[in-house]
Amino acid sequence: MKHTPVHPVGTTALVLSIALATACATSGAEGDPASGPAVIDDERCAANREAGTLTYVTGYEYQASVSILEAVAADALGYFEELCLDVVIEPGTGDTMANARRVHEGEARFTSFGNEAEVLQAHARGHDVLGIATYGHVPIATLLTPTDVTDLTDLEGAVLGHKGMLPAPLEAMLTRADVDLDSIRMELVGYDPAVLPDGEVDALTGFRSNEPLRLDRAGAEFLEWHPEDFGVGGSFGVMATDPEFAAEHPTAVEDYLRALSLAFEHCQEQGPACVDRAAALSGEDYDTAHHLEVWDAERELVTSFTPEGVPRGFIDLTLTEAEALTLVDNGELETLPDLEGLFDPAFLESVHVAGEVLWSDEGPTTAEQE
Repeated sequence: MKHTPVHPVGTTALVLSIALATACATSGAEGDPASGPAVIDDERCAANREAGTLTYVTGYEYQASVSILEAVAADALGYFEELCLDVVIEPGTGDTMANARRVHEGEARFTSFGNEAEVLQAHARGHDVLGIATYGHVPIATLLTPTDVTDLTDLEGAVLGHKGMLPAPLEAMLTRADVDLDSIRMELVGYDPAVLPDGEVDALTGFRSNEPLRLDRAGAEFLEWHPEDFGVGGSFGVMATDPEFAAEHPTAVEDYLRALSLAFEHCQEQGPACVDRAAALSGEDYDTAHHLEVWDAERELVTSFTPEGVPRGFIDLTLTEAEALTLVDNGELETLPDLEGLFDPAFLESVHVAGEVLWSDEGPTTAEQE
């Protein structure tokens, strides 16, 4: 099933400031990332170093997904070091709630979530985290079925394979399709999508940048069901931190996102090189060809759903509310929480002008090419 991206509507107007460029500019770098950013002066550098070691736990290993690959690239290219940030990257296991707990308890400073709904789910479980960037503004979750499924109600009484929990957009999609969820047997499966064509499950949750690509390559026949076709909004590639840490060390949070933003620009043009860096960290079993497909699919979705003049990673609380209401509708949340307390766009906005990352005192810049 093919789907054409449509730009989101109702995007919150972003208030972008150039104060950082004038307040922190120093002589020297002249816009060349290799020689150091001109937006960092001695005082800001010292403030960033005071934040200590910044452990970033990836959403899932060294997957070449948006929010993960940029961090790997920023580290390898020396962007973090140039911003006086001591960043350590640890591969996650895919358990986002465990990652949320680590951030909340101070064991880590940043982590990636699969979508904004997971920030709310973490909060409901007592793990207070703060969403600081949302790169994808369309559900990344997808539901895969055999080709003989003509209506989602055909799945009633079936076995649905998932990877820890049924993603909120998929649950909302099934609910809107009048599927009796209680009749479906949920079964935990791994990340090998072959369980679907092999008949081990009757349906499979996945990510539209992963499992469908693997099944296509294997020549399997399947249908792909997307939540937006049922009026369900969503997101992917969410970066989060601890709100108390962010309040105490705002420049470290800002500059962490600054490095990711420049790294996105770099990987947009140098995808194979960025994926090779992730492969070097992961080991021999890393499928570089597939991971490059993952990166290309996700960065295209990010670009397609980011309005012109708006920074990649923008947070739109109107869209966030629509996604959050899916959790209320399916009964996972009793009421809508205060979203302004769970998401803060100011950190990302402060390091951009008109959608371009500030790195030089001469204005916005793009990453150097290899």
